[in-house]
Amino acid sequence: MSLAPELRQQIESIITSDPVVLFMKGSRSFPQCGFSAAVVQILDTMLPGYATVNVLADGAIREGIKSFSDWPTIPQLYVRGEFVGGADIVRQLHASGELAKLLGDLARTAAPPDVTVTPRAAAVLRQALAEAGPGEVIHLGIDGRFEHGLDIGPREPTSLTVESNGITVQVDPVSARRAAGVVIDHVEGPQGAGFKIENPNRPPQVKVIAPRELKALLDAGTIAHLYDVRTPAERERAVIAGSVLFDDAAVAQIEQLDPATPIAFFCHHGGRSQSAAEHFVQKGWKQVYNLGGGIDAWSAQIDPSIPRY
Repeated sequence: MSLAPELRQQIESIITSDPVVLFMKGSRSFPQCGFSAAVVQILDTMLPGYATVNVLADGAIREGIKSFSDWPTIPQLYVRGEFVGGADIVRQLHASGELAKLLGDLARTAAPPDVTVTPRAAAVLRQALAEAGPGEVIHLGIDGRFEHGLDIGPREPTSLTVESNGITVQVDPVSARRAAGVVIDHVEGPQGAGFKIENPNRPPQVKVIAPRELKALLDAGTIAHLYDVRTPAERERAVIAGSVLFDDAAVAQIEQLDPATPIAFFCHHGGRSQSAAEHFVQKGWKQVYNLGGGIDAWSAQIDPSIPRY
């Protein structure tokens, strides 16, 4: 595909608008594909700020950037006007430490999180490390759903290192913000002995709510923000009165709210809206609801005048 001069100039202008530019699906605050989310997670640990371009909002840019970079997929990362690569290359560069070198003075140095290993856990881990051999350390990983993982392996140059009760723990930069204040213990329970990880950063869970419960909260004014996580075309076919299309403008609106503000999401059957709700729970919102069964259940139980499709 040959680029029209106007489109080429537009892309060149975007690429030079910020030292780091990420062409992605969705926005930094709400990535809309797993590959885009993976690159955002990495960049968020390394940069105080960077520019993103939502290719889903502009078909010409979406196809044009592929031709411009001669790279067939999204996301695409540019640093100081130079194309770096897609998600796999960014992950490889990050793991090797080359991405930090490429970013240079743009990158920030993350402080190691405060992680505590209790004496009981330290005793068990010390024995496991002795069996593993010299040079091995404990690795702590925490994913976006706050699932914790402990394993043993060699030191990694890009990970942050913490010492507690004689145990060396390494935390990857993506997990570091979620690991502050974590306590690793070893306890006896009905199922036997095992590690127990307490994390003060673990967010509350999304509250899946039935149509009648949601209606009661909307009628009482307890929930004043209801977001429709469907396409504009779906919204033209059926809509819950008072709801707002969940687009970039809605994301910006939510980010201006107090995180204690109740917010609710719905889609056709509840799957897409669950993902949107979980995203904001992970970002610190305390009262996040998802309409179980979506607008289809709302039509069946609350308002049969809404078309079902």
